[in-house]
Amino acid sequence: MIHHLSIPAENPHRVAEVLAELWGGVAYPFPPHPGSYIAMAGDKDGTAIEVYPLGTELVPGDGEKPVQFGRGTSSQFSAIHVNLSASTSLETVQQIGAREGWRVLLCNRGPFEVIEFWLENRLMIEVLT
Repeated sequence: MIHHLSIPAENPHRVAEVLAELWGGVAYPFPPHPGSYIAMAGDKDGTAIEVYPLGTELVPGDGEKPVQFGRGTSSQFSAIHVNLSASTSLETVQQIGAREGWRVLLCNRGPFEVIEFWLENRLMIEVLT
């Protein structure tokens, strides 16, 4: 089971709000790193996605220090993706994508179908409704 993961975004607040909307959850600022947000699914497992500003790097701390936040120069695209369940319909997912101006595409992956939902037209998540 994965409880949370982190992703980069040009507009972390907007991306976290949309992820929370897909889940029927909520989004909050993420205090450990200013400018970051966390989308919470509101389920019993505490499922969440942390959304950091594009270019944020997680760097090991020295000695007993926890993770540190750095800044790098990354491509706008990434091999990172996640498959998540949404508490909404295909039509609602498509409407949200259209509202945001983001690519949404129903795709056949062989034994199952997924919705490619491109956050900021840059980072793909696969949505199951």
